[in-house]
Amino acid sequence: MEALPVPDPLVINSHKGHYQAHFTNNLLSDIQPLLVNEPHFIIDENVARIYGEQLSVIVNHPNTILIQATEERKSLDEVSKIIQRLVTNKIRRNHQIVAIGGGIVQDLSCFTASTILRGVDWVFVPTTLLAQADSCIGSKSSINVGDSKNIVGTFYPPKKIWIDTTFLQTLNQDEIRSGIGEILKVHAIDSPEEFDRAAKSFDLMLKDFDVLEQFIHSALLIKQRFIEVDEFDAGIRNIFNLGHSFGHAIEAATSFGVPHGIAVSMGMHIACSVAAARDLLRESHAERMQLVLAKNFSPYASVEIPIDSMMSALMKDKKNSSNELGLILPIGERAEIKKVMIEPNAQFQLQLADSLSALR
Repeated sequence: MEALPVPDPLVINSHKGHYQAHFTNNLLSDIQPLLVNEPHFIIDENVARIYGEQLSVIVNHPNTILIQATEERKSLDEVSKIIQRLVTNKIRRNHQIVAIGGGIVQDLSCFTASTILRGVDWVFVPTTLLAQADSCIGSKSSINVGDSKNIVGTFYPPKKIWIDTTFLQTLNQDEIRSGIGEILKVHAIDSPEEFDRAAKSFDLMLKDFDVLEQFIHSALLIKQRFIEVDEFDAGIRNIFNLGHSFGHAIEAATSFGVPHGIAVSMGMHIACSVAAARDLLRESHAERMQLVLAKNFSPYASVEIPIDSMMSALMKDKKNSSNELGLILPIGERAEIKKVMIEPNAQFQLQLADSLSALR
């Protein structure tokens, strides 16, 4: 089958001006675009190991910092260590940080770039499907403090993004499914038709990187519409947390035993169940969406999720008010994605328990 053409670049407007997301298939064979403007590299040590030969100039660069990209490292302590290294390496305001890795490297690099020397430019090379299809655009960084996930952060877009799906070929199936979870989420936000289009291509996305690249591009195009009108997450952009309140709670309740995007698929499944149980969504809409979501999280369907731990995590969500949960749910005849305030009473806890049972 003939390879599909590389998608056109996206030009995204932000509070700091325009930035571009470029699609390429040869970054590993030509890293020259990453070596400009006195770069300081922050790279996932796994990426450095897997692509050590192709990225040898970067891996061996005197200004390279290797990161162990685990959730525990996404902390202020780790940011402090990175800043100390950058200061030792004599970073200046006209230099730039080049981040190579997934969402954890992105969060650490974005937060660091936004604060060191009151802000330096940064470039992002996302190497995971989660980062390529969702988090690479939108300006946000999020850092954990203790057991409070994503509680500290900034809005600071990169100057440029380089998306090369060659990196995806070394990901395992969990990592691919994790990214597909976010792709399904974004297409659900657009419309039932776009969600169904992605659902129809689910099996192809698992194995065909050309098809996957086209859905990465369409997911970013959808997200672009929202972040350009609500870059600071003050209104409509909140709907991109579909599946995330429940998903983050699942991650916390399982000690991060479920990968993020797969937990988001579970969270979307629960969101459909809760919306249907509260007569906010037709059962047929819930079942239509849950069919492909269940396929995506099927390897983790039997994971034990303690409801008490999940409720405790839900109560800490940033979208909550002082006495209500702020949940993003599909509602209405068109399964529109909206924020709904719900009291965490006994009725809700029973609906949540039923929704967790339906995952199996």
